[in-house]
Amino acid sequence: QVQLVESGGGVVQAGGSLRLSCAASGRTFSSYAMGWFRQPPGKEREFVASAISWSGGSTFYAASVKGRFTISRDNAKQMTYLQMNGLKPEDTAVYYCAAAPPYSDYNVWGQGTQVTVSS
Repeated sequence: QVQLVESGGGVVQAGGSLRLSCAASGRTFSSYAMGWFRQPPGKEREFVASAISWSGGSTFYAASVKGRFTISRDNAKQMTYLQMNGLKPEDTAVYYCAAAPPYSDYNVWGQGTQVTVSS
């Protein structure tokens, strides 16, 4: 079973950058899809980005972050990253790292890390 711990959140001005990190434990990390989700204040949790190992390393992004955010993973270090550039106040949310076994739903979640973008 994979376990996840996020880090890297904080407060940043609009237009700034942050990099979130997600450290995974477990022997089968490389076979899992890794994703980032976020929950803005008072709203539902939403998909941000994902990186799928078994589909040739495909990445997917929500329309709202495409071109500004980049997901990457280092299977040797069991790390997943979310580089966030051009941050906007509407990116303010708790960001969660998540893992999905092959061809399954996301069922492992980190504790979340707060990102606040000031205008």
